[in-house]
Amino acid sequence: MRTLLLLLAFFLLPAISSAQTPAKFRVYLGTYTGKMSKGIYQCDLDLKDGKLSNLELAGEMNSPSFVAIHPNQKFLYAVGEAGGKKAGVVAFAIDAKTGSLTRLNDAPSGGAGPCHLVVDASGKTVLAANYGGGSCVSIPIAADGKLLDGGSFFQHKGKSILPNQKGPHGHSINVDKGNKFAFCADLGLDKILIYKLDADKGTMTPHGEFDTPAGSGPRHFAFHPNGKWAYTNGEMSMTLIAMDYDAAKGALTKKQIISTIPAGEKKKQFSTAEVVVHPSGKFVYVSNRDAYNSIAIFSINQKTGELAAVGHETRGVKTPRNFAIEPTGQYMLVANQSGNNVISFRINQSTGELTPTGSRVEVGAPVCVRFMSIGK
Repeated sequence: MRTLLLLLAFFLLPAISSAQTPAKFRVYLGTYTGKMSKGIYQCDLDLKDGKLSNLELAGEMNSPSFVAIHPNQKFLYAVGEAGGKKAGVVAFAIDAKTGSLTRLNDAPSGGAGPCHLVVDASGKTVLAANYGGGSCVSIPIAADGKLLDGGSFFQHKGKSILPNQKGPHGHSINVDKGNKFAFCADLGLDKILIYKLDADKGTMTPHGEFDTPAGSGPRHFAFHPNGKWAYTNGEMSMTLIAMDYDAAKGALTKKQIISTIPAGEKKKQFSTAEVVVHPSGKFVYVSNRDAYNSIAIFSINQKTGELAAVGHETRGVKTPRNFAIEPTGQYMLVANQSGNNVISFRINQSTGELTPTGSRVEVGAPVCVRFMSIGK
C-alpha cells in the first residue's frame, strides 16, 4: 500500500505543480508618451518559449513612467511623471478578460516628478517617490480601488554633493517582507530614508536612514526573498551595495560594494537604472545605461548574501531603463528606453546568465515592466 501511495505521489505532484503554473503572463508596460506612445501598453508573455505578442494600448495617460499592480490583480496604479507640481498617481480598474484599463480617479503625489510607486502587501496603501520634488508619499486605497484623501507626505531635506544635483531626489520606494517598513532611496542625498508603515491607515512615520557611500546616488532598491538582505544600485557610482536587514528594528547595515561594470571600463557618462533579485534568491541583476548598455549579473552567496560578478549581457540592450523577471523565474524582460522596444531573455537557472529568445515588441520609450497572471 505504501509503495502504491509513493507511486501516486510521484506522478501526481508534477501535474499539480504544472496546474498551478500559468501558461502566460499579461505584461503591463509604462512609457514616456510622445509620437510613439500614448500611455500604458499591454502584451502577452508565453512561458513555453518567452515569446512576446499581442501588444496593444491598455489605457491612455500622460507619461505613466512606472506602474504597480494591486495584489488582488483588479487594479493598477501609475505615476504621471509629467505635469510639474500637479503630477500625481492615477488608479485604474483592470478588465479581467481583456486587460484594458478604466480610469477610476487620481490623487496628488505632493511633489514634482513622481517616478516610482508600489502597492503594499495588504493592498491598502500606494507609496510613491517624487524625483523632482525630492519627497515621498503614501495614499490610502479604498475597497473599490480608488485613491483616498489622507495618507502621509514627507519632504526630504539636505544638500547634495553629487554633480548637477542641488538637493534631494526621491527615486524609488519599497516595502519590506513584513509590510512594516518603507524604504525611499534618495539619489540626491545619498541616503535611503526609512519609514514605519501603517498600511491600515495608509500612513508612514519617519523611522531612520541609511547612508550610502558619498557620491553613490542610490536609485532603486530590492529585498532578497529571505527578507534578511537588501541591495541598492548607485546610479552615479556604477556600484551595487549589499546590505543586511534587521526586520525587527527596521535597520540596514552595509555589507559589500561591488562594481556593475567590468574591470578597466571607465565610469564616465555611465549610469545604472534598475536592480532586481531573482525569485530563487540566487542572483541579482543591475541595468547599466548609456556608454555601456548591459545587464550586469551577480551570484548571491546563500549563506552570507554577498555578491560575486558573473558577467554582462549586452545583446539587444539599449538604454535599459527598467527590467523585470516574471514570477516563475524563467524569463527576464528588458525595457529599452531609447531602443523603443521590450526584449525577452531566458534565464539559466544554474548560472543566472541570459540568452536572448529573439522575441520583442516595439513600443515607444518603455520604462517599466510589470507582470500579471492570466492563467492557463
